This record gives sequence, C-alpha cells and structure tokens, in this order.
Amino acid sequence: MKGTMLKIIKLKTWSLFILLIFISCQKSETKKLTLPLLFSDHMVLQQNEVVAFWGEYLPNEKVSVSGSWGKEISTVSDESGNWKLQLPTPPAGGPFEVSILTSDTTIIFNDVLIGEVWLASGQSNMEMPVTGYLPNENIDNDLEEIAAADYPEIRMFSVKKQLSLIKQKEMMGSWEVCSPEAVGQFSASAYFFARKLYLDLNIPIGIIHSSWGGTVVEAWTSKKGLSDFPELIKPTQQYDETKIRAWRDQFEKLTVTPTPPSFESLELMDLSQEEISDPQFDDAQWIKMNLPAENGYTDVFLPDLGYSQEINGIFWYRKTVILDHIDMDYELKIGAIDDGDITYINGEKVGATLGWRDQRVYKVPKEILNKGENVIAIMHIDYTDKSSVIGPIYLENVQGDKVFLEGSWSGLLYADLLNSELIIYGLKHRDQLSQRPFLYSGGPNDFPSSLFNAMIHPLIPYNIKGVIWYQGEENVARAEQYEKLFPALITDWRSYWGYDFPFYFVQIAPFNYGFENNLSPALRDAQRKSLKVTNTGMAITMDIGSPTTIHPSNKQDVGDRLARLALANDYNKDILASGPLYKSHSVKEGKVVIDFTYGQGLMSHKSSLTGFELAGEDQIYVSAEAKIINDQVIAWSDLVFDPKYVRYGWKDYFEGTLFNGGGLPAASFSSQ
Repeated sequence: MKGTMLKIIKLKTWSLFILLIFISCQKSETKKLTLPLLFSDHMVLQQNEVVAFWGEYLPNEKVSVSGSWGKEISTVSDESGNWKLQLPTPPAGGPFEVSILTSDTTIIFNDVLIGEVWLASGQSNMEMPVTGYLPNENIDNDLEEIAAADYPEIRMFSVKKQLSLIKQKEMMGSWEVCSPEAVGQFSASAYFFARKLYLDLNIPIGIIHSSWGGTVVEAWTSKKGLSDFPELIKPTQQYDETKIRAWRDQFEKLTVTPTPPSFESLELMDLSQEEISDPQFDDAQWIKMNLPAENGYTDVFLPDLGYSQEINGIFWYRKTVILDHIDMDYELKIGAIDDGDITYINGEKVGATLGWRDQRVYKVPKEILNKGENVIAIMHIDYTDKSSVIGPIYLENVQGDKVFLEGSWSGLLYADLLNSELIIYGLKHRDQLSQRPFLYSGGPNDFPSSLFNAMIHPLIPYNIKGVIWYQGEENVARAEQYEKLFPALITDWRSYWGYDFPFYFVQIAPFNYGFENNLSPALRDAQRKSLKVTNTGMAITMDIGSPTTIHPSNKQDVGDRLARLALANDYNKDILASGPLYKSHSVKEGKVVIDFTYGQGLMSHKSSLTGFELAGEDQIYVSAEAKIINDQVIAWSDLVFDPKYVRYGWKDYFEGTLFNGGGLPAASFSSQ
C-alpha cells in the first residue's frame, strides 16, 4: 500500500512537472513581443513629430522604444497585452536605429529614415506600377525611368490586397528601398509624387501604398463614415452566414463547378447553348426586362431582396425581331457587355467577345436569317462588379438601314458566380432563386468598408503627413452620390487619425467609356466640388487622358501635379499649385465672363479655345465660342441670347484647351 501511494505521489509530481513545463511554454509564447509589419528595417518615420508605435506583449509589462537620435519613451501594456506610445522624432535625416525593449526581448530596426510620410490609395490608376499593366498598357519611358530610379532615400510600403467584413489589426506588406531592381513594382503615380518631393526638398520620402483596382469609394470608407448612406450599409446588415450555409446545403440539387480558367473553356461548357439559342425554345416564363441596362440586374432577377447587390455569373437574354429584308448581310452592334458574351441568331453563333468596354460588331450572314421572325440569344458572363449591357443595340444592313433592338427582352439568371465557383441553376432549378440569401462573392465591392477594414484600419495611427488619392472611375455612373460620398471618406479617415491632414486627389482623366450619354464629366465635377472640404487639392489631368485606355500612360505628370499641391501648400514652395478652377461667372451683354482660381496667365495650347458650352433657362447646352481677355474667359453663342449656365470639357473624352501660365490644364466644370 505504501509503495502504491509512493507511485501515485511520484506520478502526480511528474504530472505537475509536465503541467508546469506546458504552462511555461504557453507563457513563453505569450511573451513574444510583436509589432505591425509597418515597423521594420528601412521604414520612414514622420519628421518633427511624436510618432505612434504599438504592438502586443505580456499584460501589465513595461515596453520601451528608443531612437538612436537620443529619444526614449516607455509605457506599460494593458490587461490584454496591447501597448502604444509616442516617440519624438528629429528633423529629417538618418539612417538611424530604433530599439524596442522589454524585460526579456530586444528588437532592433535598422536603416530607419526620418522624413515625410504620405499614404497613397485608390483604384487601378494608383495601383498601376512603374512597369505598367503589361503587355499593352505601359508607363511613358518606363525602361528609362526604371534604370534611373536610384533613390535610396525614397521608400515604399505596399499593402497586400485583402478585404474583411470587420476591422483588422494586421496586414501584410514590407518597406522597399527605391532602386532600379525594386521600383518596377512601385505605384507609378505615388513614385513620381515621391520623386518630385525628394528632389525639391532633399529629404527622405516614405510612401505607404494601399490600393486595389476597380474598387468603389464606399469600400474604402468605414461603416461609421457611411452613417449618412443607409442604402449602402443595408447589404452588410443582410449578410447572414447561417442562411448562406443552409442555402449551400441545397447545392446537391444544383451543379457547382469551378469557374472555367479561360473564356475559351467557358464556351466549351454545356450551358444550354443549343437549347436556348434554338428559335423554337419557349422563354415565356423568363423575366421580362429592358436592355440596355448599365447598373446591374438585382431588381430584375431578385426583386424581393429589397436592396441592391452586385450579381456576377451567367445570364441569358432572348429577343424576337422582325426582318422584312433578308437579301443582304447585316451586322449586330452592341455598345459593350461587361465582361463577356457569346451571341447567337437563329441558333447560329455570330460572335463571342471578352472585354468589358469593347463594342460588339458581329457579322450576320443573310443565309441564317428568316423573313419575319428571327431570334437573338445572348449568353452574358460577368466576373466582377455590376453586370451591364450598354447600348445602342441594333442590326444594320450593308445599306445602312438599322433595326433597333433596345427595349423589352426576356432574361434568365442562369448561374451565380460565388467564390470562384459557378452555381448553375440552369433551366430546371429557377425555384432556388426564391431562397437565395445575400451572397458575399469575395469581391471588394460587395461590402462597403471591406477595404477600409483590411487595408486602411491596420495602418492607423501610423503618423502620416497626408494622403494622395486616385479613384473615381468605378463610381462614374453615380456622380450625384459621389459628391457626398467622397467628402465623407476624407472626413472619415481624418477622424480615425485624429487630425486634418492634407488630402490631394486626381480628377479622373478623360476616357471614352462607351456610355450612350457622357457620364464621367459629372463625376469629375463631383470631385471638383469636393474641394470645399478644407485642406484638399485636385490634380487635373484633362490634357493627359486617352480615348482608348482608362489607364493613362503619363503618370509622371500625375505625380508632379500631386506634388505641386503639397509643395505649395505644405512646404512653402513658391510654385503654382493647380490648373485653373472655375470660380464664378457673370453675364454682360449676352456674353458669359468666367473667372478662375489659379487662372494666372490663361492661355490655350491650341489655336483656339474649344469645349465651352452655354445654356439658357431651358438648360439645353450648345457649343460656344470663347476667347481669353485679361485672365478671364469670355464665351458666347448666337443661339443663346440670354445665357445662364456655362460648362467646359463636358464629354467623356476631351483634350483640354485651357491652361494657365504654369502649363497646367483647367478642370472640366459645370456652373449648375
């Protein structure tokens, strides 16, 4: 018995020893000192500031941060192990060391520079790297720019793309030193901005680059910042993971397949092409809808949702058209389809295109046509963002006679695209749509705040001098809303950092979007009106757009013009900050006299001013003649006897004609 008790005591002692080792290991793991990846070798800290450092450690333990310039500050972590402190920085210089010390750990960051730190954000025109978007969209003089990029005191931290439904503390990325080997992957707009500042100020420049192409402004705004936009917040309230799991349990009734890796492989799939394109197919039970449609189909296919949501996937549209003359060939013309289509007439494939802004022009041989009824069937594949079919839509014969096809069509949501899977309802399971919950497809535009949560919030409160921003193309069809949304983002970000830093943005460049009506001028004007927010500035690009690419190749001038705003407003440089901005106008003897801010030395780079239009009370605009007199523009038209409104550059694509003495272009505008 005594021997047995001894064994039990020894066993308990051994178990206790194992437990203590386990606890010790657990404790040593929790002792690990961590900081966000923003803090690393090669980082740039804001000069002449008390800059924030933060991280995690053991609860209620001392953490010290010291800079080799002679400053040290300490704090005690809270009950959860979180700590934060502010370290004074000297004037620009370096390299320095920064040390993080605890009772058992020392982390040393080397090659730290003190200078000016700017945050660069937006969509694809900010994301576009110095190497360009190969193979067809290059940056001007890219090879020469890369070879000459030997600026070790310019550093860029590029945030890895990610999104989240909740605010995140961590993100991925690293500080890179500017060199010919590294600069190719730098944001081009941000790099040329940084280079201009560096060459003019001769101090280190750090850029934190956080952007994602094809994204809407509300994705970059916090939920708090969207409090005045309930129509945008509502989808986030509808998201219900339980409902989605229950709905996915129904998938055994459906075909679920990975998204085809290419458009060509999609064409080879059985998506009921033969059946649906057959003129005898009965589409009487399909949804009646109107084409063209530029803003998605939520209300068409899912009217009971009660809110708007981007639907991606496969759609079918059918229409019967009457032709009286079939003794000649036709062409089917469609403004654009986002993203791809395979199109049939009377069961015969007439064309297939992948390209969201490409006009469709499909040859229709007379041999496949019927006198009387002919059936057009379009299979539409949309990969991201809101699906759309853009007009005009018509058949045209070789003599130029047109048969317009806009108006009523029959439509079917054939498949959902969710997390890189096609969920195929087909022709037999349309009843599943009635059970469809709000779906999160994984795209950054599905949820407002998704990019703020994942790519901006983790940066706060790293000290920045200000923000440069290039975005707006993805909101181009919602200018009226953008006029309120964009200022809300600026105010939102400033509230999180706790100070009204400078916020400089790019007025989106002219580009032929392919819309039936010009939409981008209104978005550009919404950006101009955002200048009412204090401490903002707008880089104008009316002279460097392109009719064929939404990504202008001249990013040097983009960076230069953003830098001019900073140099003039924040660094006391005697430099003309901006191109001319509409200020006011008056009417004298039937002519409109227009005054501009930044209008010193007004000139035209062409033989005459073009792009000015006038309207009377009826708001019907006509082209106007214009000339420059004493740094004012005088505009008139014999067709408008009593002008009230004036506008300039009111087209999707327009080559600016009005400049100031600094060679900077005027912003497009409307006085309404």
